Amino acid sequence: MKDIITLGIETSCDETSASVVKNGREVLSNVINTQIPIHEKFGGVVPEIASRKHIEMISLVVKEALEKANVTFDDIDVICPTYGPGLVGALLVGTSYAKALSYALNKPLVGVNHIEGHIAANYITFKELEPEFLCLIISGGHTHLVKIEDYTKFKILGRTKDDAIGEAFDKVARVMNLPYPGGPKVDALAKMGIPNIELPETHMEGLDFSFSGIKTAVLNINHNKKDIKKEDLCASFEHTVTDMLIQNTKKALAETGLKKVALARWSFCQFIYKKKIFRT
Repeated sequence: MKDIITLGIETSCDETSASVVKNGREVLSNVINTQIPIHEKFGGVVPEIASRKHIEMISLVVKEALEKANVTFDDIDVICPTYGPGLVGALLVGTSYAKALSYALNKPLVGVNHIEGHIAANYITFKELEPEFLCLIISGGHTHLVKIEDYTKFKILGRTKDDAIGEAFDKVARVMNLPYPGGPKVDALAKMGIPNIELPETHMEGLDFSFSGIKTAVLNINHNKKDIKKEDLCASFEHTVTDMLIQNTKKALAETGLKKVALARWSFCQFIYKKKIFRT
């Protein structure tokens, strides 16, 4: 049976990335060009600048990915760009480049949903993983609980009603005058603090999330209580939002009867995993 070689292209935000994957689970190369140093001085991603940088880098990144995988364009069987969600201009760069390649090489083009890609990354890390399972997606722009019924069949059980958890982290960082990207900076301070500050947990009907309340509480405490240590406030914030995620995930497991949980996308997943709550 012939191996299927896929060229993946990702330009949904501030990273230009290309990867060559064999048979959907073996990564032959993964090249990422990050724009963090460019956007740091603005305190966040500037869409127009991100798009222009993708244009500059995409050909170089794809070329390097092919070289590291020791393949050529002739070896590629299918081209898969991220088509959304993400920054419209940034996505346009990747999809346009992929369409041009597909036309020039006469290769199939398969657009990939950004969030489905996060879920599918678990198949690469855990090659024995198969549906059905529950997936908790926690990223800069998304917070979802999804039942994975089959490889391309998904049922959303819960989602955020306001801020995604990554947005909450970034806004808390901004309030504390921490540099971009804020999430990792909050996490670093949290490791040096004690979660000794009581913060509100918002419990929505069903399995939905809300992080705007705790974000506002952190803002008020930071402004009004000058004797509070930022390390403790960050630790309390991280501890509280983690408990919110864990409670809904355990509730989803009980309601669905599923025994497997996958975590998708963010480095914050590592913090949750260390709690050993979801190891089944």
